Amino acid sequence: MNDDKIYSVVDHTLLTPTATWHEIVQVCEESIRYETAAVCIPPSFVKRVHEKYGKNVNICTVIGFPLGYSCPEVKLSETEQALKDGAAEFDVVINIGDAKEQHFDKITQELKSLKQKIGDKILKVIVECCYLSTNEKIALCKCVTQSGADYIKTSTGFGTGGATVQDIWLFKENIGANVKIKAAGGMRTRNDFVTFINEGCHRLGTSSAIKILAGQTSDSY
Repeated sequence: MNDDKIYSVVDHTLLTPTATWHEIVQVCEESIRYETAAVCIPPSFVKRVHEKYGKNVNICTVIGFPLGYSCPEVKLSETEQALKDGAAEFDVVINIGDAKEQHFDKITQELKSLKQKIGDKILKVIVECCYLSTNEKIALCKCVTQSGADYIKTSTGFGTGGATVQDIWLFKENIGANVKIKAAGGMRTRNDFVTFINEGCHRLGTSSAIKILAGQTSDSY
């Protein structure tokens, strides 16, 4: 698998709390140069990136990030603002507490509301696998499918663990035909990228693709 193929599915990511405009510009310039699938950036930078780059950069942002327990109304407001500012893709963190309490209907409804708001733009649902049991992951696959969301995503990269092949296998067995998979977190080598792509992931969330594909290893998101 060549590097261009890998870059074509990478969401080139910068979500650190210390991110500056200079660093965001660097990520966007790299995305253009290497033709990554998108940049994944904090909501506060979306408008400036859209104004500077327009359609030259596919802007993804995060909603309810990284803990997921914002009220549904807050997540909807975040989404509305990011949509207005120019985001084309939205990675939302579920309310993990709701999953632990088996309130899967609430999760499905929240996701439906967000998908209805953004229409044909892309909604990716972060379920944060490191905190979930197998049964909870299976139930969340159904929530994502029933909501009409476009992707299920393994991790925020800020939890206690990142993507695993076992979780990808579980997703493939339980998501609907129209749901794709994004792996994020824990990918530190080129072989990791190739493995997750070959296992069926349509997107990879990482801040270190350029470094890794240059032959270096990384412990970053």
